[in-house]
Formats: sequence, structure tokens, C-alpha cells
Amino acid sequence: IFWPKMWMSRFLNVLRSWLVMVSVIAMGNTVQSFRDHSFLSEKLYTGTPEFVNGLQARTFGIWTLLSSIIRCACAIDIQNRTLYHITLWTFVLALGHFLSEAFIYKTAPLTIGVMAPLIVASFSVIGMLIGFQCFPETQEEVGARQKKRN
Repeated sequence: IFWPKMWMSRFLNVLRSWLVMVSVIAMGNTVQSFRDHSFLSEKLYTGTPEFVNGLQARTFGIWTLLSSIIRCACAIDIQNRTLYHITLWTFVLALGHFLSEAFIYKTAPLTIGVMAPLIVASFSVIGMLIGFQCFPETQEEVGARQKKRN
């Protein structure tokens, strides 16, 4: 797909802002997970709140912090393809986690507390997949394309 260069640049800037915003929100969730584990049983895992304990909350907090750091780093260096792929996977994993907790394990019914991360992860995956179209071709890709022509 060919997109005008101005549109590609503007889209990547919007995506960068989105990643920073999501990263900051995730840092807040990290603090909340360490401060009071009832946050998770009252907002997310309402189907089985008895499964939520301090250890699980801190693990969730560390996972959220790691995702936040990766997303913020991607916003700073959005042209880094490896970091971009890893960032995309943080959203895919979050989406998979919340979908499985909602529909397979039944620990997280579809409340606003679960719908919010599902929506954020879904929009983020879509946005980042669109963002792939904004990357210029690498030398390897140009070489491979020229080889196929010959």
C-alpha cells in the first residue's frame, strides 16, 4: 500500500503519542498493583476475587511495568523495527491474557475494568499493524525485491 509521506509521518507521530499515553496509564496501574492488591480483585478479576493475592498483584504489576517501559521506548525510537515488533507483541499478549481470563478461565467477566484494556490492546494492535506500512524499505528488502525481478 502506498501512503503519502506526510500521512505516514503524521500517523507515526499519533502512534507515538498513543504509546506514551498508554505507557503512563500502565505505570499508574503498576503503582496500584503494588499499593493495594484489592484493585485487581475489584476491577479486573471480579469473577474469582479469592484468587487475587499480593504475590499475583505484584507479578501483574511487574508485567505491566515491563510493558510500559517497552512501549515508552518504542515511542521514543519508533523507527527501531525490533523494538516495534516487541511492542506490538506486548499488546498481543495483553489482548490474549484478558480474552483468556474472560472467556476461558472466567476470572475476569466483561466489566468496564476488563473492557478498557481489551479496547486499548485491540486499537493498539490495529494501529501498530497500520504503522508497519509507514516504515521505509530496508536495504535487504530492496535487494530481495530486485532479485525476484531478475
